[in-house]
Amino acid sequence: MGKARRPVQIVILLLIVVLGGYAIGTAVSGGEADKPKQGGKPPAFKLLGLDGQVHTLDDYKGQTVVLNFWATWCTYCVKEMPALQAQWEKWREQGVVVLGINTGEDEMTVQNFVKQTGVDFPILFDSDNTTTRDYGIVPMPTTFFIGKNGKISSIHQGELNLDTLDDQIKQLVDL
Repeated sequence: MGKARRPVQIVILLLIVVLGGYAIGTAVSGGEADKPKQGGKPPAFKLLGLDGQVHTLDDYKGQTVVLNFWATWCTYCVKEMPALQAQWEKWREQGVVVLGINTGEDEMTVQNFVKQTGVDFPILFDSDNTTTRDYGIVPMPTTFFIGKNGKISSIHQGELNLDTLDDQIKQLVDL
């Protein structure tokens, strides 16, 4: 019986390693198949805004939406805020909405950040990170450009500069 135990232990150990690797890989990737993609419909959400109102994606139906996932601790997120604010000011009269979805921070932290930076586009709280998971956000910032037709035109991971933002929005407005 002693000689047969060794191969059985090795097989069990290999199964544990394979299953563990699969579980970790699935958790890290967030299930790639479920992530929203260019040309698809973005997941619905219902989030409390810094303005005290509940916001849903349906509230902005028929408008161009720039949906930006960010956090105050994210250096690139902080660096792109002035560009998002400038584009909000430039395009909001043409029906463009910039929504900033803060990922899991408390209201006081976000409020202080918004006051310091002068951001006045709608800021929403994803307190439990449900929306962040639904959108498959891994690197931050990540920005979704959603056309008037309600479909994702493009997804940008990483910091956006003023010119790139302007080009993306112009393409959507001109459709």
